[in-house]
Amino acid sequence: MKSIIVLSDTHGNRAEIEKLYPLFSECDYIIHLGDTSSDGARIRSSFPGKVYLVNGNCDIPRLGEDELELEIEGVKIFACHGDKFGVKRGTAELEAKARAAGAKVALFGHTHDAIEKDAGDLTLFNPGTLSRYAAIKSYLYLAVYDGKFTGKIAEIQ
Repeated sequence: MKSIIVLSDTHGNRAEIEKLYPLFSECDYIIHLGDTSSDGARIRSSFPGKVYLVNGNCDIPRLGEDELELEIEGVKIFACHGDKFGVKRGTAELEAKARAAGAKVALFGHTHDAIEKDAGDLTLFNPGTLSRYAAIKSYLYLAVYDGKFTGKIAEIQ
């Protein structure tokens, strides 16, 4: 089994990110879905070899990929920020792209809303945001094993 912590839209909120450092130390991978401000570089340097960064619409400089396709423990994962797929209007474009990539899991951010959506052969997750202005600050814990996965959106107190 591999464990993945997925976060998005941190927008420089270092205090909330540092609350996740114990989890970052224990997990196998960290995926940040964009709008990192300086957070992406800091997380990557603190946890070398386990961080994947996706570019968000507010990311300058662009430190990651616009889209990411991974296969971990037999589970294909498609990750993006979501802005280029119009996720504030719905997930149809994102679902089509993820299915075309053969993904079982699609990860996206941008909306700042935590979402888990079962779309038949595809499950979509948005971990929410850790932005200092959010009423609810959340991340996703994703476990993958033998071609299967479980995901849990968790709040930071």
